[in-house]
Amino acid sequence: MRGAAGRDGLLRGARGRDGQALGRGRVLAMEDDLRRRLTARFGTSDLGAVDRAARRPGPISVPVRIHVLTSGRDGAVSEAVLRRQVGALNAAYGGRDGGHATGVRFRLVSTDRTNRPQWFHEPERLERQFKRALRRGGAGTLNLYTASVGSDVLGFSTFPQAYRKKPVLDGVVVDYRTLPGGSFRHFAAGKTAVHETGHWLGLYHTFENGCEQPGDEVGDTPFEAEPSEGCPVAKDTCPQPGGDPVHNFMDYGWDECMHEFTAGQGRRVRAVWAAYRERAGGPDRGHGARSVGGAR
Repeated sequence: MRGAAGRDGLLRGARGRDGQALGRGRVLAMEDDLRRRLTARFGTSDLGAVDRAARRPGPISVPVRIHVLTSGRDGAVSEAVLRRQVGALNAAYGGRDGGHATGVRFRLVSTDRTNRPQWFHEPERLERQFKRALRRGGAGTLNLYTASVGSDVLGFSTFPQAYRKKPVLDGVVVDYRTLPGGSFRHFAAGKTAVHETGHWLGLYHTFENGCEQPGDEVGDTPFEAEPSEGCPVAKDTCPQPGGDPVHNFMDYGWDECMHEFTAGQGRRVRAVWAAYRERAGGPDRGHGARSVGGAR
C-alpha cells in the first residue's frame, strides 16, 4: 500500500510516487497491536480463525459521509459523481472489477459542501481544522473528503490503529479530480478512493517492506520490491515465488489497470474491522446533505 507516517506520529497512507513507506518497525508495531486486540476478543490472532469466529450474517456495511471542500466553483463535484464514487468502491470491494470480493459494502448516508478556499487548497496542512469541523460518526463510519490534494500525492488516509488516540482525524482525503470522470488522466476512475479506503480498512501497499519480511502481511500478494508505474503487463522484482501484483488496488498503477483484491486481503480487512472498527462508536444511520459557506 502507499503508506506514510504523517505528522504527530499519525499512521497514514499516501497514494503518490513520492509517498514514504511506513517502514518495517512501524509495520511490526502495528501488527503487534492487531494481534493483541484479536487475541483479547477471539482468543486467537489467526485471521482465518477470526473470520470464522465473527459469524457475520452478511457483508460489513460501511456508512459513508462525503465532505466536498471547494474554492468557489473549483472542486464543486455533482451529487451524481459522488454516487458514482461510492459505486466504484462497491464494485472494487465487491469483486465486480475482478479479483475477490472482500465482504465489505458501502452505503452513502450524507454529503455536505464547504466553501473554504484554504481548506480546499491546503488539505494536508489544514487537515486537523476541517476534520474537526466536519467529521461525523464513529470508528465504523468512512468520512471521505474531496479537495485539491495535488497531482503527485493524490490522496491520504489514516489507519485503523490511529483511531483510538486521534478519532477526529480518522478518514480518507482524495483529490476531487480523481473521482469518476475527473480530469486526472489515468487516475480518474475513482480508484484513488478505493486505494486509500484500503488503508483505512487496514491494508498496506503491496510493496510494503519490498522483498523483506513481513511484506504487506498478506500471504497471497507476492512480494514486490517497488511500486508499479503506468500499466505493466507483468513484472517480477523479488526472488520469492510469484510475479508482482501489478493489478492490485494497493499498488500504484493507473486506474484502468487496477482491478483486484485478493482473498487474503479480504480476510485481513474483515479481521482488522473486528479489531478496530466494529465495536468502536455507535451506529451511524444519518442521511441528508448540507452546505457551508464563507471563504477564509
